[in-house]
Amino acid sequence: MIPLSKFKMSLKELKRVDKWMLISIILITMFGIVNIYLAKKTSAGGMLFPVKQSIFFVASLVLLYFIVAIDYSIIKAFTPIFYWASIALLVLVLLIGSTINGAQGWIRLGPLSFQPAELAKIGTIMMMGKKLDDMEGEINNFKNFCILAFYAIIPAGLIVIQPDMGMTMVLFFMVLGVFFIGGLDNRIILGGLGALILGIVLVWNSGLIQDYQKRRITSFQNPEADSSDSGYHLRQSLIAVGSGGFFGSLNSLANDGTGGYSSQYVPEIQTDFIFTQVCEQWGTFGAICLLTLYGILISRMINIARDSKDIFGRIIATGMVAYFLFAIWQNIGMTIGLMPITGITLPLVSYGGSSLLTTILSLGLVINVGMRKTKLNF
Repeated sequence: MIPLSKFKMSLKELKRVDKWMLISIILITMFGIVNIYLAKKTSAGGMLFPVKQSIFFVASLVLLYFIVAIDYSIIKAFTPIFYWASIALLVLVLLIGSTINGAQGWIRLGPLSFQPAELAKIGTIMMMGKKLDDMEGEINNFKNFCILAFYAIIPAGLIVIQPDMGMTMVLFFMVLGVFFIGGLDNRIILGGLGALILGIVLVWNSGLIQDYQKRRITSFQNPEADSSDSGYHLRQSLIAVGSGGFFGSLNSLANDGTGGYSSQYVPEIQTDFIFTQVCEQWGTFGAICLLTLYGILISRMINIARDSKDIFGRIIATGMVAYFLFAIWQNIGMTIGLMPITGITLPLVSYGGSSLLTTILSLGLVINVGMRKTKLNF
């Protein structure tokens, strides 16, 4: 156990907290809660969504303090325990998990539920960072590469079985970012991309993915072909996005009881299609403001990765940069017809307690790395 005295932060340590990164996290999450409220306020029990998200947000900020307060080198020592615990949860969810949107990936605890894959994605990056640090960065050594790949394949395989292709893609691109920044030979990276394509083809034809899930993924190519079924999500999303114009319709702010178009006709508006809600209510201007906050957050993480004092810290920051870049591109792309429709949510904005909690704690670890890029002198 770590004594509570270890979590006391001095004024000098507090000054080293990346304030722009912290402010961006808070503003993006609060903006997400507002949009979750607007999206669900006319639904029966709709207030439950923003209230639960707010509770998880407050809890995340409290835990964020503890993550930031202790030197991340101590956290690094506990990485194997965290990693294997997340793997155990991935196995458990296959045995007793609940199925949501076709994936058996949730464990219910009374009124709450959480997704072990969210823990596994950060646990995997931490484990790869620790191992690569132990290897002194020798990633192109064949034995070392196989060890790193081993730790990445275990969670990926368990997530594929659920099946949750969205989370599998997220994990893959986080691992890809680690390999790239770690200096892996480009030929091996290209080979990995080829293996991914082959894996997708095999899973696609394995029977794990149901026909309705396949149609939902491929509908972005021609949503008008089946606008009442597989193309319905995208078609309604495009209508809502278009109605927002540049400054937004703000129709969810009205008290006429109808809410906005997206809240009535776009499925999964509070999770997968939250960006549709943003565009309808706040227009292109609102979307630009949100992307600007994301840009500030990502640029700060890139700086932290560049200035990190060790490989472990650099890998943690890189993994989170890869996650945000891919998740933002994929989620926004699918709401406007540029990418297939998957279950990848918009970081910090979409509804989901376990996703919000793990994302903020992971960002807290990045802040920790940035605080301790040099040794503190007292």
